[in-house]
Amino acid sequence: MSDNLVEDPQSAAIKQLERFGLSTYAARTFVALASLGSGTAKDVSQVSEVPRTRVYDAIDELHDRGLVDIQNTSPKEFWSVSAETASRTFEHELQRSNNILRTALNELEPAQRRAEQRGVWTVSGQQAITNRLVEFFDSAEEEIVYMTIEDLLTEDLLSSLRRAAERGVSIRLGGVSADVQARIQDDIPGAEMFDSLWVWSDTPAGRLMMVDGQKTLVSALANGKDAKSSDPRSETAIWGEGETNSLVVVLRAIFTWRLDPNEDIVSTK
Repeated sequence: MSDNLVEDPQSAAIKQLERFGLSTYAARTFVALASLGSGTAKDVSQVSEVPRTRVYDAIDELHDRGLVDIQNTSPKEFWSVSAETASRTFEHELQRSNNILRTALNELEPAQRRAEQRGVWTVSGQQAITNRLVEFFDSAEEEIVYMTIEDLLTEDLLSSLRRAAERGVSIRLGGVSADVQARIQDDIPGAEMFDSLWVWSDTPAGRLMMVDGQKTLVSALANGKDAKSSDPRSETAIWGEGETNSLVVVLRAIFTWRLDPNEDIVSTK
């Protein structure tokens, strides 16, 4: 499917409206009114493929959500809110739903999550992995070591690293180009840059991370460096948490050997 919504804005709009919870008839009715400006049930039916008898139900649904106004003429005429107003309405609804979800999930979480996570956990997809990294960075108290390729150093991650630096967390970054290093050091002056642990140019590499010596994550671009980030199979990662977690022990030893060669690599702290 093309990412260019201009090719078929009507279908794209209907699909997104349905994702926001509108029925198919309501979505088609709103899109028809958006293109008409205003119109009667007959006008809507002619351009929307919505049966005339169902237009009124769709209008009631849209009216209840503040997306359509009604003029009590004979026949009744309907007017849709602007694209900006509709977008703002759904944005507020989404934010409210998100707040309710967060509150409910917080109530369900145990009072204290286990610091030790047995075994190694998997996560797939670039955005899901980025979300996990942001969560780990935001929990950092002492040190973040992060090695990545340039394309995966997103603004979300840079913002999270910046917040960590402002909390006094030591930041070590590697595996990025000189231009990216310069940009990072402008945003995070205290960040320490280091050379990649190995050459990644010929491998579908992703990221390596260690937080406070107790959380680690390693990923690879599953379908190669040219995989689309929207593909859930574009990147896969494994992560572990806890001083004695097997993945943590291995990666801590690697990072210590490369970055702090004078330290005892068998130490658990």
